[in-house]
Amino acid sequence: MTDLFSAHQFSLLFLFALVSSVLLQLWLALRHINHVKRHSRTVPTEFAEQITLESHQRAAAYTVTKTRFGMATTLFDAMVLAAFTLGGGIEWLSQLTAQWFTPNSTGHGVALIAALGVVSSLISLPFSLVSTFVIEARFGFNQMTAKLFITDLIKSTAIGAAIGLPLIAAILWLMGAMGENWWLYVWATWLVFSLTLMWVFPTFIAPLFNKFVPMEDGEMKDRIVGLLNRCGFQSNGLFVMDGSKRSSHGNAYFTGLGKSKRIVFFDTLLKHLSPSEVEAVLAHELGHFKHRHIVKRLVWTFALMLGMLWVLGQLKTQLWFYNGLGVSTPSTATALLLFFMVLPVFTFLFAPISSMMSRKHEYEADAFAASQSSSTDLVNALVKLYRDNAATLTPDPWHSVFYDSHPPASLRIAALQRLGT
Repeated sequence: MTDLFSAHQFSLLFLFALVSSVLLQLWLALRHINHVKRHSRTVPTEFAEQITLESHQRAAAYTVTKTRFGMATTLFDAMVLAAFTLGGGIEWLSQLTAQWFTPNSTGHGVALIAALGVVSSLISLPFSLVSTFVIEARFGFNQMTAKLFITDLIKSTAIGAAIGLPLIAAILWLMGAMGENWWLYVWATWLVFSLTLMWVFPTFIAPLFNKFVPMEDGEMKDRIVGLLNRCGFQSNGLFVMDGSKRSSHGNAYFTGLGKSKRIVFFDTLLKHLSPSEVEAVLAHELGHFKHRHIVKRLVWTFALMLGMLWVLGQLKTQLWFYNGLGVSTPSTATALLLFFMVLPVFTFLFAPISSMMSRKHEYEADAFAASQSSSTDLVNALVKLYRDNAATLTPDPWHSVFYDSHPPASLRIAALQRLGT
């Protein structure tokens, strides 16, 4: 990649990519807003018996509000990214932290990345507050108190520092000590770290934020145990999480690896669904397990990270890469920061590929659920979740192509109804 660009040319390329990405995101958001508003006057025919016009319009208003807020966030994030790169923000932080540590040392790199993390968190904090205490509260979803918000922030910061800073130090050391093939060693380290974190998260980290109690005996547990036995799924238990202390949104998920696998239900989910509907929702999640979707996603993620680290390995020695992004003092830390900060700008156009793969997996999991439980129960459960979570039934098709990991409601319900017949 030697002399592929001059610093000035790469600056212009990055600026063009940044502006193009932002304009595309804003265009998609505007399409989404207009489409949702245009279809808010009437409940789609297939949902008319289960969702009232009032609920449908509430979902439309919630979607429009969140999308508009997302547009503001997109613009602000782009300006912050430009300030950190072309505006010299990372260069300034690098010089500042160099006063405390030996320049270009591992300690200096860790301090630089930590300082950027602190600054970024402070900058984004007002947006988190507005999202939680204004938007979510306006639509009746927020259950979080200011005390809990602060407690969560302190805990997540402390855990992030305790886990992340040693990992960053190891990565920076490997980048400087392992020669041209450092990216292989970094990838292997990151892979082991990721798998270990998935294993320890449900047992040691998640309980620091929520209470997990074993599901009580009864019809619901009996149906779930029967389903697990039919599917040959082994877990470390069925747990109910107190999600209601933060939000009234409902969900269910698998977490952990190997013997640490847990099935977790939000208490808000169990409150609104019948035992047969909960069984159908879990059957969908088991469909991901049976089709090895989790393994496929992990393999895809690990392969993608390997490729990205290789690209970073090629860019790490190119002066135009640093200078074109506002950094005059190259280092392993600035290379790592710059690469992963600007990468989303150049890869946003490929978002539909990831979304398409995810939606395919959702269809496959739905089909498995229909074979192991009742497609009607899954349809009823999904409709209740759409209603209770104020999820729009009429997303803009192009917005959905880029952003939606799940199929649009009408297509998903139609596919399940075909399976049922």
